[in-house]
Amino acid sequence: MQADQLHRELADELWRADQTAQPVEPLTDRHPGLVISDAYAIQTINVDRRIAAGARIIGRKVGLTSRPMQSLLGVDEPDYGVLLDDMVVEDGDEIPLSRLVQPRVEAEMAFVLERDLTGPGVTTANALAAIAGVLPAVEVVDSRVVDWRIKLVDTVADNASSGLIVMGGSLHRVVDLDLRLVGVVVTRGGELLDTGAGAAALGNPARCVAWLANKLAAFGTSLRAGDVVLPGAVHRMVPVVAGDVFRAEFAHLGAVTVRFSRGSNGERRTG
Repeated sequence: MQADQLHRELADELWRADQTAQPVEPLTDRHPGLVISDAYAIQTINVDRRIAAGARIIGRKVGLTSRPMQSLLGVDEPDYGVLLDDMVVEDGDEIPLSRLVQPRVEAEMAFVLERDLTGPGVTTANALAAIAGVLPAVEVVDSRVVDWRIKLVDTVADNASSGLIVMGGSLHRVVDLDLRLVGVVVTRGGELLDTGAGAAALGNPARCVAWLANKLAAFGTSLRAGDVVLPGAVHRMVPVVAGDVFRAEFAHLGAVTVRFSRGSNGERRTG
């Protein structure tokens, strides 16, 4: 089978899984010869399909920025996915579980760029200079691969296991912060779940932005002014059940709240 045809077929599988909330078996189990370039090609097909349907790119997310997650998947660098405007949920709004397949939550910072950032050769200092500010955020990650049985190629093909984004409303200048030391406390229904700090993301979340700009350069693209960049989680992923209410409280940045409906994941999805 030609590579382009295989990419299209696997993209179609992931697309149907997203629409029906019926996850697929890992791509790598059935096609062990897939490599990372195949995965990004599959990702791009479904991103382009969403753009054709009216969605707009608003930025990127960086994944696998913690050493434990890299070790778990046997990789030595992060990956990335594309953020679209239809992924954004307002702080405190209820998220229907029918929009998702196997959701989990991760608290992380969200950067907004003030100017373009083009690799190669971007450093952490360059990234800091390009960032307009940082928001408290929670990423609702999701997987169209059954039971989250993912390897690197599986998650990249699945748009880096992207789902939804909830961002707080207070933008803070990064020059006033040491991002490495910004801590977060994550609670569910008022009970402590986990804590973390910015240093868990490649030692400094701004370094994740630099990595992303350099990685995008290899694909002939770059970060643009106004883009949102999620630099990766600073604590373990937390599974979601119906009716959950999560709150992430960040030092210096404020808090963000994520609510989930009491409906089941088995409801028919509409898009």
